[in-house]
Amino acid sequence: MSLPNKISMLLSRPGDNNAQKDDVPWWMRYGGRILGTVGSFIAIILGLLNVAGIILLDVRCLIAGIWQMLAGFVVIVAEAPCCCFFIDYVQTLSDKIESRPYWNKAALYVGLSLPPFFLCFFSVSTFLGSGSIFATGIIYGIMALGKKASVEDMRTSAANIEAGLGQPTTTAPRATLVTNEQPASFTGAPVTY
Repeated sequence: MSLPNKISMLLSRPGDNNAQKDDVPWWMRYGGRILGTVGSFIAIILGLLNVAGIILLDVRCLIAGIWQMLAGFVVIVAEAPCCCFFIDYVQTLSDKIESRPYWNKAALYVGLSLPPFFLCFFSVSTFLGSGSIFATGIIYGIMALGKKASVEDMRTSAANIEAGLGQPTTTAPRATLVTNEQPASFTGAPVTY
């Protein structure tokens, strides 16, 4: 058994069915899961450092640290429920999150990672902890965009547009008013030939 097969076997869930998500490369799918798992551990540990901001009477960093630890917990529940097997509802919550499309996970992770940035702006632990959750959200956002078209499809589309066969559709309101409109010139009178 090769190393990638062993890693994918370790990271796969029992009964994992990714029928709708087959167009994403395996390295991106598992890379997002690994980044989410490691990043959530980092966020929880660095959130503890932010909570220590109460010593300096900085309540905003205290709230940011608590938020960051909770966000790290939510991400670790979604990405690696085996780390929280002692909580009963973790597997059902993880299955619900896993059944959602990638853009839902991306929006959740980015939304969870932003408040600590605004609460405790000049803290390195906030940038590293919530930044890792934010990066996980970005990876899932890229996965939600899907696969690019093949090189041949892109060449065909570009050739059709160049030849005028397949004009790109636009939703601009003026696009259908005049088919051969010319730009207006304010530099001088139009020249007639």
